[in-house]
Amino acid sequence: MMVSMAADEPRQKNSPIGADGFRKWQAFSAVAIGMFLAVAEQTGVAIALPEIADDFEVNIPAVQWITLGYVLSASAAFMPVGRLSDIVGRPKVYTMGFVGFIAMAVVAGLSQAFWMLLAAKVAQGLVSAGIQANAMAIVTEAFPKKERGRAIGLYTTVVGVGATAGPFLGGLLVSGLGWRWLFYASAPLGLLAIISAVWALRGWPAPQVTPGEKLGRFDWVGAVASSGTLASLLLALSNSYRFGWGSGLIVAGLAGAGALFVFFVWWELHSPHPMIDVRYFASRYFSLGVATRFLMFLASAPRVILMPFYLIQVLGYEAHIAGLISAAASVSMAVFGVMSGVLSERLGPRWLMLAGMAIAASAMFTFSTLDVGSSPVHAVIALSLSGAGMGTFYSPNTSDILSTRSGDTYGITAALLNLTRTTGNVTGIAVSTTVIAVYMAAAGYEPSLSAITGSVGEGVKGAFVDGLSMAFLVSTSLLGLGLVLSVVQGRVGRGDS
Repeated sequence: MMVSMAADEPRQKNSPIGADGFRKWQAFSAVAIGMFLAVAEQTGVAIALPEIADDFEVNIPAVQWITLGYVLSASAAFMPVGRLSDIVGRPKVYTMGFVGFIAMAVVAGLSQAFWMLLAAKVAQGLVSAGIQANAMAIVTEAFPKKERGRAIGLYTTVVGVGATAGPFLGGLLVSGLGWRWLFYASAPLGLLAIISAVWALRGWPAPQVTPGEKLGRFDWVGAVASSGTLASLLLALSNSYRFGWGSGLIVAGLAGAGALFVFFVWWELHSPHPMIDVRYFASRYFSLGVATRFLMFLASAPRVILMPFYLIQVLGYEAHIAGLISAAASVSMAVFGVMSGVLSERLGPRWLMLAGMAIAASAMFTFSTLDVGSSPVHAVIALSLSGAGMGTFYSPNTSDILSTRSGDTYGITAALLNLTRTTGNVTGIAVSTTVIAVYMAAAGYEPSLSAITGSVGEGVKGAFVDGLSMAFLVSTSLLGLGLVLSVVQGRVGRGDS
């Protein structure tokens, strides 16, 4: 199968967005406002979790499901929503996603019981798929191929700024007004995002599908099978460290995900209107690009989930200081994302993807050398390298994969890329927490992250740091594999079938 690229350029030339320099930047600005809010709210929620736990009198594992439930529901919805946007139009799905996002934020703020807040966040995750699966597709379609690297680089910067600002702004709201205002504040900003999108995306070219064909062309069976596969897989992975990999529940979840996946592939091969053409993966170039992306997010997950425990429980920093130290990764990602996007237009994506993998691998190795007495400078260097590696890799990898597809499949392709990110993150968290649990158990302590919360002794800290070091060494090895796959991808070439 030859990878189709020809359809991309005519669509760009005929698009009233891509043909007008001012209009394409309007579209980018609208998406930037929306993505900043979506990312900032989600990262800011982490700051509010301790207060929410106290308010509703629930424990740490329970309150963590506020963020985990959001991620899992969004992941399950990415591909169906991405395909829907290809059929009915991106502006409609993107805008309706934000309407639902705001509504669920208000419900979350008004919640009088923990189950109500959790349900609101799960529902918000579902509708946020309309934002996340379309934002990248809109940017890709708005810009011609020669400018796409820069646009996606700036998009990466917006995500990085949102991730940096979220904990800071969330901390101010939680400290000054209480955790509910973290959700209430989303309403006016979300309304601005909706107005901006409606104005900037007016005249967006409609999909070439007649109204009567739209629902008939949506793959309902494939949507249910893919969502079921992801829900079963991610639920099993996210609970593996709690119940153990040999638990009947975990084994059943993984087996169920495997069976659903086999059925999904079979169905997509035989469906007249598949949600995603799985023959895409017959292209080794496309498959290797997705695989290296998965490895990058899989290897980077321990930094996101474990470093806050290290900074607060091992080094003893207050939460706001730990947040400032952690911001080094987001700032570095934002800076290098722009640089990489610009350079990819001149140098091509291959060398930047290799450089990003190499920098990220050096970051993971630097993390592995942390101990119970490390200085904050040591942590900042590792965090900065991690952000630089992700920023350098992300833009060219995203642009490169999307450019192998035609414009009428940008929605489902962008959804697949988002799904690769979230699946990599959840899998990485499962693997790294399992490594930590093994080291904690070997030292005679409770085999979970709960053992490192509160006031803990030096023995617990030492066992945790030993496990942390091994988790980061595993990440280093995974990125080494990613480097090898990137080299192979470059040798295969874009025209591979």
